[in-house]
Amino acid sequence: MTQRTAVIIGAGPAGLTAAYELLTRTDFKVVVLESTDMLGGLARTVNYRGNRIDIGGHRFFSKSDRVMRWWAEMLPVQQASGQGVPLKYRVEQRHLDAVATGVEPDKTDPDKTDQVMLVRSRKSRIYFLRRLFDYPLTLSLGTIRKLGLLRTAQIGASYLKSRLFPVRAEQNLEEFFINRFGKRLYETFFKSYTEKVWGVPCRGISAKWGAQRIKGLSVTKAVLHALKKPFQKRADIAQKQTETSLIEQFLYPKFGPGQMWETCAEKIVRLGGEIIMKLSVERIVVEDNQVTTVVAHHQETGAQQTFQADYCFSTMPIKDLIRGMSAAAPENVREVSEGLLYRDFITVGLLLDEMRISDATENGRRILKDNWIYIQEPDVLVGRLQIFNNWSPYLVADPTKVWLGMEYFCYETDPLWTKSDDEMADLAVEELARIGIIEKSKVLDRTVIRMPKAYPAYFGSYDRFEEIRRFVIGIENLFLIGRNGMHRYNNQDHSMLAAMTAVDNIVAGIKDSSNVWAVNTEREYIESGKTTKD
Repeated sequence: MTQRTAVIIGAGPAGLTAAYELLTRTDFKVVVLESTDMLGGLARTVNYRGNRIDIGGHRFFSKSDRVMRWWAEMLPVQQASGQGVPLKYRVEQRHLDAVATGVEPDKTDPDKTDQVMLVRSRKSRIYFLRRLFDYPLTLSLGTIRKLGLLRTAQIGASYLKSRLFPVRAEQNLEEFFINRFGKRLYETFFKSYTEKVWGVPCRGISAKWGAQRIKGLSVTKAVLHALKKPFQKRADIAQKQTETSLIEQFLYPKFGPGQMWETCAEKIVRLGGEIIMKLSVERIVVEDNQVTTVVAHHQETGAQQTFQADYCFSTMPIKDLIRGMSAAAPENVREVSEGLLYRDFITVGLLLDEMRISDATENGRRILKDNWIYIQEPDVLVGRLQIFNNWSPYLVADPTKVWLGMEYFCYETDPLWTKSDDEMADLAVEELARIGIIEKSKVLDRTVIRMPKAYPAYFGSYDRFEEIRRFVIGIENLFLIGRNGMHRYNNQDHSMLAAMTAVDNIVAGIKDSSNVWAVNTEREYIESGKTTKD
């Protein structure tokens, strides 16, 4: 019997998870096609002169036990003294190396190796009025003092009004926010940052974005969480009963998220899979509701390669996918696809001697303890600030320095995207100095990284997206997975679960891929973690 082939488009979390699951659960030949020269997609780690950049900040946390176990099997969790965390996910590595090579896997103590996940504490704040506010927000004397009594009273009255007279049928993101936080709190702490991310008013964004990202968070839940916190024992890393936006600790690869996917890729190759870099897919041939062939070209040589496919997994942007199968896609699907929009992403890395504002001193320099800070100030374009030292101390080459990531959101057609690297870095330094976070004289080095199509948008033609979904579900051997593959603002665990579910279907002989699309819409999984489907 001829060996079946699965062609996987994209080597991000979804694509590499699908490849690994297929190789460990089936006898398929697996070929992964990646258009760039890096693994991990948006979850890659960029190494700039020994300083590592996590593009967007990736917490390794999931309410799915299946995903948590998968991560810990790929990179064991490091035991850290004094953390008091029950490491239920610290498991022995599977003997995949033995299966692939006949050699017993390395028994190196995971506490003494670089191939580990660290347990990290989460801290994030909002920068507004040139001051730092806790996020999630706390009703503390410090918060009231920074806001002032009048603004605090207005926020309280507005919140009470939203609870007594909510919008019954939320149509847009503004209504979603106001229902949960009140109009004044929304305008104070959410509006500016959210509109920087999306480039349109919140009233022009579907309320589905809120259901996707904010989930069950509200003022009531944030306050109750803060009140209970002093009386709780140190949380299990699973944090099953905690809203995702409120989690206080997470796992993190020692050298950034890309380490997870580089490790996964090494295992895929060891198990017989093939990963081909710099290969861009240009055409997907569909006959009788089946993908038969994937055609791609090498970005440097221009050489064309053709792959026969028994199954196809796609993480490429849906707009590009539909263009590649235009002969098979009906006119209405092509129309909706062409109307889908994406926000693009720029990170400016800044190496500093120290920060201007601080709440701690480490290795003789001032630093903030946050993992990331939301920049709510409307007079600057920067949307978020990452402090990479606090994600993992191993992300910065010199521990006496501060390594920052400034995040900007735009379209590829915007002037911001087309600035030179020097112009973009100059803007970043000027903005962070203007709002009082750094001093220009303390900047030692800088770099600029651009990520196209980082955020699939919930506007444009998105209100007709169901037409695309119905079409692709009708192609029996095609599975769309991942953030761009599904045009859904997924976290990486949701992208992984979609890939796992697709492989489950193949193993079980299920041809209908509707359950893959349901992975991130099951509110039981999203909000309570009580699902038994893990």
